[in-house]
Amino acid sequence: MTSIALRNLRGVSAVLLASAMLVWSVPASSLPLEVKELTSEFAARKKAAREGKLPLPGTPELGNIEERFAKRGLPSDAAIMIRIFKAEAELEVWVSRGPGAAYARFATYPICYFSGTLGPKLKEGDRQSPEGFYTVNVPQAHPGGPRWPKSINIGYPNPFDQVHDRTGSDILIHGGCASIGCFAMTNAVANEVRALAVRALEAGQSYVHIHVYPFRMTNANLYRYDNPKWHDFWRNLKEGYDIFERSHQPPRVSVCGTRYRFEETSSLEGANPGPITVCPETIAQVKDIDDINSRVVEAPEKTPAPLTTSEPLTTASLPDQTIKVDHSLRQVVPAADAPSVHAARMAPIATCSLPLPSCRRFAALREKLAEGKAHSASVGNALRGYRDPAESKKQRRRQASLGN
Repeated sequence: MTSIALRNLRGVSAVLLASAMLVWSVPASSLPLEVKELTSEFAARKKAAREGKLPLPGTPELGNIEERFAKRGLPSDAAIMIRIFKAEAELEVWVSRGPGAAYARFATYPICYFSGTLGPKLKEGDRQSPEGFYTVNVPQAHPGGPRWPKSINIGYPNPFDQVHDRTGSDILIHGGCASIGCFAMTNAVANEVRALAVRALEAGQSYVHIHVYPFRMTNANLYRYDNPKWHDFWRNLKEGYDIFERSHQPPRVSVCGTRYRFEETSSLEGANPGPITVCPETIAQVKDIDDINSRVVEAPEKTPAPLTTSEPLTTASLPDQTIKVDHSLRQVVPAADAPSVHAARMAPIATCSLPLPSCRRFAALREKLAEGKAHSASVGNALRGYRDPAESKKQRRRQASLGN
């Protein structure tokens, strides 16, 4: 080999090595979050389900629950909890060994399919599966319905979702291998998971906890899947994950403000954990959002039409600047405006996010304005910068006549 050819070969090798190092060092946040949906493993599970080649690989023994409980030394009236990991496409069932004892992992089931990406469900119809902490009571374990009568309704949206103005309904753990927001487990697995939940509820467990995570919340996975949009949310979920990993007892979960809070449970309480509780201030906030939601509609996915006034309508006087978000809202324009209200005041305005106090106050004020109940002083303060062109013209005429 000539020296020139050798140098060329070394140059190519260096380029290939640099390229490999670059690919290896790509930050997790730049990688697509379509973790399981497009992988060969997920495709193989759907293909196996279509062809009836079930149970899926990795499925534990199904049926004979009494015998399996006895073999593991688990009480027949044991409480259970469920954990779901989206990136790994796995559902775990944990069973209490009894009052004062930790939970033991009873089985891990492969999830046949879920739709969407890593990250929480935000709104109805986004084809996204949720993430967070949910509880199931007796009615939720018997949701009925013509298609999946034997399924579990996980209880989305929970109080955390509500305070973040997330919408959606009927998120199930069900059979089959197709989903637009639910977790499809195949019929046999879904029937067993539901049977375990019903068994625990009928034995006296008030609420079955279901913890839904984007992935196993290790530090390595947090780095691997890190995404700025969900950075804080996922680390909040990890707090609950870490408590269970440490104690093997479901934590006490509450929603305060816009975050989950967790506390370790006592041995006795862990055997029958209660519902997700809500701080008083958060209850009031959810009520405010529900009240405002009854008077607002979802804004179209386009820039709002400009106002016909000579000066733009602003919210500069409010403490928090309103912001545009993916599912922002606009105020409903009443069919009949109050006679004293200029039409431009009731036009769609710059959209905002309802969880912001400024947006809720502004929406409520506009509602009062539409009903003709707002005082001119409060309207002037809140809608600073607006001037009615017709009124301004009249005022200039009056000033001109006085000057003459």
